[in-house]
Amino acid sequence: MNTTTPPRPKKILVVSAHPEPRSLNASLAAFAVDELRAAGHEVRVSDLYAMKWKATVDADDFPGHDADRRLHVMAASERDTLAGRLSPDIAEEQEKVRWSDAVILQFPLWWFSVPAIMKGWIERVFTSGFGYGPAVPPPYGEGVLAGRRALLSVTLGARESSFSDRGIHGRLADVLHPVQHGLFWFTGIAPLEPFAVYGANELPDERFAAAKREYGRRLGGLFTDEPVPFRSLVGGDYDHDMRLLPGVETPGTSGLELHVRPRG
Repeated sequence: MNTTTPPRPKKILVVSAHPEPRSLNASLAAFAVDELRAAGHEVRVSDLYAMKWKATVDADDFPGHDADRRLHVMAASERDTLAGRLSPDIAEEQEKVRWSDAVILQFPLWWFSVPAIMKGWIERVFTSGFGYGPAVPPPYGEGVLAGRRALLSVTLGARESSFSDRGIHGRLADVLHPVQHGLFWFTGIAPLEPFAVYGANELPDERFAAAKREYGRRLGGLFTDEPVPFRSLVGGDYDHDMRLLPGVETPGTSGLELHVRPRG
């Protein structure tokens, strides 16, 4: 008799950003939701354009702010986060992140970054006191959101070779570093290698079918694949000025790759 306890279902938040509901990005988001639910997981979705998400940080985000005083965004966000009085749309998205075991961001790469509406989601949701701050664990590995995983699913109009080590656009890992390292790893979330669909402006049916097969494989490994092995701030690799110690790096590495531990 098999007495193995089946793994408990996980909770996944899918955040998507594309203005066209018939777009490739919308199709990939829907595919992910269907695949994950078919595997027994719980899924919640934040479709930012459908939600008409407000992308700008301003005083309306912080009901506790005195309008007669200068707005110091970090201080105001921390004060209202800890007091539980952020604007309701921010509080709802923070609750979704807390609820989740993994976060998937689905977006097209626009001007080498996430769309403005998704950048606004990041800026408004990951407030001081929620994603970082003096009252929470140190960043880069032990952040307040540690224990969660993240996967970027990104579409790109360019060919894959142009995002390689000698490609004119730079390595995709470097282009996505601000999100992978500066958002996820900073707050303690462990990011996986991104899933990318290149040449997305013209994607024939056979390539879309192949992309879905590969995406299905990546979704199946959401909780088993090895995350990007970024270095921990408190792991002994950095000095008190947050600079990588001499001799710690793998010979031949440079740039942003310095902050990734050797694999294996």
